Amino acid sequence: MKKNRALILPAVALGIALIVIAIVYWVEPAKSLPSFFPGHDSHSTTHHLKHGIAAFLVGLVAFAFAWFQTGGPRTKTATK
Repeated sequence: MKKNRALILPAVALGIALIVIAIVYWVEPAKSLPSFFPGHDSHSTTHHLKHGIAAFLVGLVAFAFAWFQTGGPRTKTATK
């Protein structure tokens, strides 16, 4: 896989945003979620555990992607 260093910062930002979204899903009841969140229900008092878990796992995947973009062997060019 070719490393693209320009993708590291957006992947980290996406990971942070998804972790924050997961926390919002876990803490707020469905009626208190922002209206653009999937699972918003103005008459429900339940929490969306599954949505939070999904957002958390995708956030971790974004962090792993960023980590793999930073690491790996560096190739040195031979100079004569």
